[in-house]
Amino acid sequence: MPGLKEVRIRIASVRSTQQITNAMKMVAASKLRRAQNAILKLRPYAAKLREIMQNLSVGAEEGSPSSFTVVRKPDRILLVVLTSNRGLCGAFNANVIKTTLDRIHRTYDVQNQRESVELITIGKKGTDFFRKRKYRIVETWDHLFDSMSFDTVALQADLLMRLFSEEKVDRIELIYNQFKNASVQRLVVKPYLPVESQPGEQSAGKPAADYLFEPDRETILLELTPKTLRIQLFEALLDSYAAEMGARMTAMQQATDNAQELLKELRITYNKARQNQITREIIEIVSGAEALKG
Repeated sequence: MPGLKEVRIRIASVRSTQQITNAMKMVAASKLRRAQNAILKLRPYAAKLREIMQNLSVGAEEGSPSSFTVVRKPDRILLVVLTSNRGLCGAFNANVIKTTLDRIHRTYDVQNQRESVELITIGKKGTDFFRKRKYRIVETWDHLFDSMSFDTVALQADLLMRLFSEEKVDRIELIYNQFKNASVQRLVVKPYLPVESQPGEQSAGKPAADYLFEPDRETILLELTPKTLRIQLFEALLDSYAAEMGARMTAMQQATDNAQELLKELRITYNKARQNQITREIIEIVSGAEALKG
């Protein structure tokens, strides 16, 4: 059994750690509230923009001036991987990295063998992981989580659109954690480019509605598609940030609870050691008294 001094040092250490994890939980909860409000307000707008763009793309004539709807053979793949800049958030980063590796070595294994799979990392944890293992990282945008400004994100979205329109890549995917609630994050692999043309939901047997456009459909697509893609990237960052705060808050809550349980066990150990010491001292005193009597 450990000595009293050793147990006291461990109790002090665990108590200090518990205070830190509890403080980090409260900070994460505060940031989560703001991040959650931001993503929940953006989602309806982003979803409606995406729906309008997809419906317009369905009826667009072949040879449309928008190059973002062109489906090419996926020879060159670009994966945009969103992790966090800091750790202590449970399996948040590990899940994204695991899914990215699965996409590289299974889904796009043929392209990977030809060294045609490239990465853009957002978040230092993902950047450090893939850089150490010599994966092909085109750029790192770790700074985006520092400001979370739409104007800054829009510049990066324009770069992605330029890479696709100039045929430097044939397919772009976003891999990130989508925020569901404070304790649940859903891993998402979302196609970014080319834009998938999906008709709006129609009842069975009913013809699709016909609309008159002013200006024409192609002009609207030229204006709407880049805006929608910028919003889509911004939505992914807000989702990932809110999910990170939720994961960190949950992880710190679990760490605080574990520290409390450990403190209980250490106090029991301390009390047992103290009782043993007192009992031993009493026995020594009684033995000494008996020896003096003899």
